[in-house]
Amino acid sequence: MGFAKRGAAAVGLSLVLLIAGCGGGGQPEGNAAKSANAAGNTANSGGTNDGEPTLRIQTSFYPIYEFTKQVAGDLATVELLVPGGMEPHDWEPSPQDIRKLTESDLLIVNGAGMESWLEQVEASAANSKPEIVEASEGITLMEGGEEEEHGHEAEEHADDANHANEEEHAADHEANAEEAAHDHEHNHDHGGLDPHVWLSPTLAVQEVRNIEAALAKADPEHADQYKQNADAYAAKLEQLDQDFTEGLANAKRKDFITQHAAFGYLAQEYGLIQVPIAGLSPDQEPSAAQMTEIVKFAEEHQVKTIFFETLVSSKVAETIAREIGAKTAVLNPIEGLTAEDEAAGEDYLSLMRQNLEALKAALSE
Repeated sequence: MGFAKRGAAAVGLSLVLLIAGCGGGGQPEGNAAKSANAAGNTANSGGTNDGEPTLRIQTSFYPIYEFTKQVAGDLATVELLVPGGMEPHDWEPSPQDIRKLTESDLLIVNGAGMESWLEQVEASAANSKPEIVEASEGITLMEGGEEEEHGHEAEEHADDANHANEEEHAADHEANAEEAAHDHEHNHDHGGLDPHVWLSPTLAVQEVRNIEAALAKADPEHADQYKQNADAYAAKLEQLDQDFTEGLANAKRKDFITQHAAFGYLAQEYGLIQVPIAGLSPDQEPSAAQMTEIVKFAEEHQVKTIFFETLVSSKVAETIAREIGAKTAVLNPIEGLTAEDEAAGEDYLSLMRQNLEALKAALSE
């Protein structure tokens, strides 16, 4: 995803490790931003071991931080590595970050190729803390672009049931979407795999359970409390899934155009078609031919909303919207909180519900 700079960085990380080392969670819903930015992106919770939290945990970027904080409750200090407002695809660990890692018990990441710097950390810190936990472990990952294929299949089933006399239109729609997906597929930075699993509420539950298991293993004395915390948050995610299912069940259309291919798992889960302007990397600029293809698709299918996202420029989405006379709206990949999100006390659940409302509006046009 465009942050491969590994040679000199790996050497620098090794030197820092030699010098450094071997030289709180559980807040109410809606206060994620405050805890993420307090004391240098550290959430310090009330302790259970002589006034100190049992575990010190580093997390890679916002959704993993939020999920971990919810599971840890007041039993751990949970820290966020990627600062608020920064695009996590472009982030690299500093010497200070590496020092913090060597002093922590766990590093919890999304995995699936999302954290390109992880190999550097693993190589440099092979014989020292922390233990690395991939929250996406065990989840069946999509190849880049696979999300459109699943979306088209879902749309075909819906057309068969609800629009039996529109077979020709449905076939044309599928063909154009597949062509657009092929042209806009840029997945080399993740090794061809789509890491954006946290945008499916059901897969977010699996990530929470993986985090619960890791914390229970590291701190078995408090395994029951971690399970209780995970159960409570999983119930909120399951309600979110139900809200998406019900809210999108009767959508007039199934396709949506988005700035980069972050919403494949969400689209698959709810029978939608994601048509990305660019591929898996949010900072990739589409070619003129790709822009032309997206404009053609949007005009032929009367798309009235082009989605852009937070943390990256909306210029390309705005250009396409002007070309076809459409409007733009935010569909948030929730890779980090903006200053506005922080000020409003937004969190994963509230931002996902904003995404639901944005999709409901666009798919009813």
